[in-house]
Amino acid sequence: MEIRKNIIVQGIVQGVGFRPFIHKLVQNYNLSGWVLNSNQGVEMDIEGKTEELNNFISDIKKRLPPLARIEKMEVNQLPLIGYKGFYIKKSIVKEEDGFVLVSPDISICKDCLQELYDPHNRRFRYPFINCTNCGPRFTIIKDIPYDREKTTMSTFKMCPQCQSEYENIEDRRYHAQPNACADCGPQLSLYQNKKKLEDIDPIEEAVKLLKKGKIGAIKGLGGFHLACDAANNKAVARLRWLKNRETKPFALMSSDLEKINQYCEVKKKEEEWLINQSRPIVLLKKKKNNLISPLAAPKNNCLGVMLPYTPLHYLLLKDNFIALIMTSGNIADQPIIGDNQEALEKLDRIADFFLLYNRDIFNRCDDSVLKIINSDNVFFRRSRGYVPHPIILDFKLKEVLALGGELKNTISFSKENYVFLSQYLGDLKSVEALNFLKESIVSLKKMFRINPEIIACDLHPDYLSTQYAEEIKVEKGLKVVKVQHHHAHIVSCMAENNIKEKVIGVAYDGTGYGEDGNIWGGEFLLCDLKEYLRVGHLKYYPLPGGDKAISEPWRMAYSYLYSIYGLKAKTFDIDFSRRIDYDKLSIIEKMLDKNINSPLTSSCGRLFDAASSLIGIRDEISYEGQAAMELESFCASGIKERYKFRIYQEEEEFIIDPQEIFIDIIKDLKEGIDKKVMAAKFHNTVAEFTLNLCGKIRENTGINKIALSGGVFQNRYLTEKIISLLEKDDFQVYTQRKVPPNDGGISLGQAVVAGS
Repeated sequence: MEIRKNIIVQGIVQGVGFRPFIHKLVQNYNLSGWVLNSNQGVEMDIEGKTEELNNFISDIKKRLPPLARIEKMEVNQLPLIGYKGFYIKKSIVKEEDGFVLVSPDISICKDCLQELYDPHNRRFRYPFINCTNCGPRFTIIKDIPYDREKTTMSTFKMCPQCQSEYENIEDRRYHAQPNACADCGPQLSLYQNKKKLEDIDPIEEAVKLLKKGKIGAIKGLGGFHLACDAANNKAVARLRWLKNRETKPFALMSSDLEKINQYCEVKKKEEEWLINQSRPIVLLKKKKNNLISPLAAPKNNCLGVMLPYTPLHYLLLKDNFIALIMTSGNIADQPIIGDNQEALEKLDRIADFFLLYNRDIFNRCDDSVLKIINSDNVFFRRSRGYVPHPIILDFKLKEVLALGGELKNTISFSKENYVFLSQYLGDLKSVEALNFLKESIVSLKKMFRINPEIIACDLHPDYLSTQYAEEIKVEKGLKVVKVQHHHAHIVSCMAENNIKEKVIGVAYDGTGYGEDGNIWGGEFLLCDLKEYLRVGHLKYYPLPGGDKAISEPWRMAYSYLYSIYGLKAKTFDIDFSRRIDYDKLSIIEKMLDKNINSPLTSSCGRLFDAASSLIGIRDEISYEGQAAMELESFCASGIKERYKFRIYQEEEEFIIDPQEIFIDIIKDLKEGIDKKVMAAKFHNTVAEFTLNLCGKIRENTGINKIALSGGVFQNRYLTEKIISLLEKDDFQVYTQRKVPPNDGGISLGQAVVAGS
């Protein structure tokens, strides 16, 4: 018996060779009909014998292309038409509100890499080689369905050979939309002194310049990198000076694992992520006496390292360098640059040369960054290689645009049971950053056919994202839902773990606007997806100078000391008192006495800052979280001791008072205890008071599920210690693996709170 079935497949099914896969699969059966891309996914209309058609449908799920992922398959039986043969139809858009999942950018595959190095292959050393299993996706797509004319490859007409591959069902490049070669595709060029160099091989010339210690602006997949030889101390120092980046670690790229193993320890889990097709930057422990310039990551025991992900990267690195510095090509507080002309203008002061190509980047996308904590990945930045993969929920939401916070900003759109997080947009501290946010809203809104009915944002009135939410409210008349920062953190953790019931949320970070107008950041919340109750927090202490105290952690250290000891604090015979100018301490005293620009804070991040400064690790910072990161780097292993602390109840809330922690640190300083031991004891103490207070809350509520979120949980030593203690006490602990626990994840929480 012959039947006809219409099949709609939803998921990651465009830009991953799904239609060619279907066309090839059909050859195994006596079937006829067609397949096409639509804005619902991939649609098929197929006729044949019942058994063969059913086996074909079963094989679709079993034999998927490497990059494809099916979320839903809808099958409907229809009357026979009498198709002759099978073919790929031109893509159509059937419904305005239909949408399809889009593949992230994927690193070069093994087959393409082999061709890249094969002198007999017509694509030998062609830096834009790709196929249906690899290459640019999100960064070049303008709209769906995913067809060449809707990408930035539309300006490149395929030559007869490429067109033949594109139309050949047996070819790996069958319907590969970015298919190209040196005769018809994008081309490289090298600029020096604002002039294009002629009659040179751009890659060979770039390698020569890098070997001479020069700095290059190199166009990558989602934007520009600033590059130099990572083993050349003078070149790295010069890049730091020119980029005005005093100590923040630079990312590195090496050609293979063998080279990475020369300067970093690589554990099995870390290796798995390094070679992952998404090619994130992975934070690895440095080896002693390695060849990498110590200026790559000063006073940090880790290096952020990635493997090449484009053919251009492989050609630059092969047999040339142990590693290249590959840091984001941008100006301070501005987003990554993706446009050639903008790079030539803005990076001219930094770069000695520019390695460009003439394919446009439509969606700028910075590198992703992660670290292995407790044997699992924790994102510091979720961007290239992962965006626009959605977070898939087991419940549906209203259509919401969530604008995130200020630091490490991302935006999110919710639609049905999906939440689409944007790429990393950076810190919203400039007009350029806000424009990047607006650009990303337009792109994602169009890509996924979303018309938000609600705008979600942070409570903080001074955030550019909050102010923009108010602008949209006036302009579009949409409802604005303001979500408390730490509630958003905890709900982001709940959402990615698909938890709907109430949890104890532990939110540890640097800054979040509290409902009482104070600066929160050491919070214990009873949370569900809609509401929260604050049941505990770190005791409030003044933050002298406000934001100034964030960049100068010694201020917070003295705030604790002066609050505890009064004028006696200035007379302690410890290194802190000798390092910090007497007059500066006197000014802080006056600020605290008269409550001048000294808002109250319960921030765990500021607690870490204070400990870092007092112990003698970092008094001033040049990037966010530096004092805490260096404090973690100092931790000695095998230390079980901790400092004392006090937890008391004030009305309905538990208060953690760290006063005794600082009293004990002063004792250790006077006794000359090793900084590494003090750093470990401090971390152990934070883990212990976290366990202690969670236990008290469980006694009162019976709730046994703990959700951990906030930037402090990027600290490996602390997080592993806290999880270990909680699990030993029979708590069920949930952490974040799909989105960052830092502020890069709060737009997810905002979307869920506002859309539930």
